Amino acid sequence: MTQAQTQALQGRVALVTGGAQGIGRAIVERLASDGAIVGVLDLKLALAEEAAAALRAAGHQAMAFGGDVAQRDTVMNAAATLKEKFGRLDVLVSNAMWVRYGPIDDLTPEAVGRMVGTGFNSVVWGIQAASLYMDQGGSVINIASAAAFLGIPQATIYCGVKAGVLGLTRSAAVDLGPRGIRVNAIGPGSVATEGVKINLDPEKVKLRLAKTPLRRLGEVEDISSAVAFLASDQSSWVTGECIKVDGGVTHAFL
Repeated sequence: MTQAQTQALQGRVALVTGGAQGIGRAIVERLASDGAIVGVLDLKLALAEEAAAALRAAGHQAMAFGGDVAQRDTVMNAAATLKEKFGRLDVLVSNAMWVRYGPIDDLTPEAVGRMVGTGFNSVVWGIQAASLYMDQGGSVINIASAAAFLGIPQATIYCGVKAGVLGLTRSAAVDLGPRGIRVNAIGPGSVATEGVKINLDPEKVKLRLAKTPLRRLGEVEDISSAVAFLASDQSSWVTGECIKVDGGVTHAFL
């Protein structure tokens, strides 16, 4: 674990979608290090099992779930299993996303459907699962993006999906607030995940750094730390908000 254990989430139960790799993996590690029992949900069950096993080897409690989060039953079954086994569900992080960039003319129904299903519909199911299973209150955290605030070339659907996540977040915060359920979002900028490091052209990295006020890419721990804050009682009067964790890039572009 890269963070000191704080036990701020001791005894609480969390479900993280897309939790086996990248930002999602950092989130499950941080929540576990803060004392939470963590459910790792990923499209690839083998990767989810690997992540959960690593958490258990480090002395934490974790369960693995596999399936397509665009399908309601995938999210609902994972949330219901955690509630049945541990008696509660306190934190739900909707992190899963699938992305294809390209010109508007090249958009296909298949690509659009998968992006919307994974990045938007899954957030709906996560909010609904919280509504059904967070009977002791809790925190829903939706991973949006700096793209929700910007017009990024060749990212029409991605920008639209992430902007939609912010709309879901605000409305659900109003609906679920009286039941003690907070709903917030996080808007990451460019984060140095393994996929970004492998796929992003070095010249494009330099350009992004030049346009980012803090002059660096984000690290996965930057995002997981924000999640830990929103999951904990330290943010007990925060709901309907989006915390931009982007090095200031959205302000620099505006």
